Amino acid sequence: MAKANPRPEIEETFKMIPETPAISPWFAPDRHQDRRPFLLARNRILATTRRWFARRKFVEVDVPALAVSPGNEAHLHAFATDLVATDGTRHPRYLHTSPEFACKKLLAAGEPRIFSLGHVFRNRERTATHAPEFTMLEWYRAKAAYRAIIEDTLSLVRLAAETTGHSLWHWRERACEIHTEAEWLTVNEAFKRHAGIDLLSTLDARGMPDRDSLARMSPVAFADGESWSDIFSRILVEKVEPHLGNGHLTVLYEYPSCEAALARTCAHDRRVAERFELYACGVELANGFGELTDPVEQRRRFEDEMEIKVRVYGERYPIDEELLTALAMMPPASGVALGLDRVIMLATGATSVDQVQWAPVA
Repeated sequence: MAKANPRPEIEETFKMIPETPAISPWFAPDRHQDRRPFLLARNRILATTRRWFARRKFVEVDVPALAVSPGNEAHLHAFATDLVATDGTRHPRYLHTSPEFACKKLLAAGEPRIFSLGHVFRNRERTATHAPEFTMLEWYRAKAAYRAIIEDTLSLVRLAAETTGHSLWHWRERACEIHTEAEWLTVNEAFKRHAGIDLLSTLDARGMPDRDSLARMSPVAFADGESWSDIFSRILVEKVEPHLGNGHLTVLYEYPSCEAALARTCAHDRRVAERFELYACGVELANGFGELTDPVEQRRRFEDEMEIKVRVYGERYPIDEELLTALAMMPPASGVALGLDRVIMLATGATSVDQVQWAPVA
């Protein structure tokens, strides 16, 4: 559920230190000793996180990394492989980009509180805050309100700060005091404050976007062929995100329903959805939903996203038909994905996610 990175070129690309005779590799003893305090802190955070869930009667689930569909967001890129049967026939599979689909099937099976703590895989992502393989913490509460998982997320981020003893987090020139009261902003409030745009005025009563209306208001450059969603992403990354999580954590919530992904629309306003993200120091840490359980609507969203993917990248991923069957059986639920490497990076004062991974991807 962690957000795909639709505009990686906007961020400064983080390049791995080249393996030359002048610079030792990450496994050289001297470099390992420099990284080791971060890694030991990582282990402590993982241990306290598991205890936090155990005290609240969550069950840890271990789901397969191989999946029929890696997810159906247009700007999310997977690693593809083949499952070869005993008779030699080949079946396309992907390394999952999130444990979300498997977790929702377990909710349909009757599990009320679950969490997954494991590796996920995303291609085309490598910056100081992105790695092609990283650790995701994802959890779900059946029959729980959207607000409950937001409070969970705040608690777990603060727990990481308590575990390392560092509550004043820094990233680049920004700082965030983790234990101060969090700022809560709707996406529309954030766009008004930081980009001078009334975003809701560019959506009709059903939440359908008006691309030309947003284009006229946009304070950032964009190409003629870019959609409402493309322009929205550019404004979010360039004008809004740098202001989020400065001084205090920021909960950004009520995303436009056309950016809902797998979230249900809000009962009080169809233009927005029960989706939130949590920020510290301008860095997105978590992405959560009040979960959509309508398989017809979810199929429509998946198909729309795959049409965009074909147009932009020339490929599409299959839809997981088992997931759609499970959604019809699933109770109301809320869930969230948290990028644990990013949390550990900020909680330890590291300067890239590679520093808090025991063995970074070469």
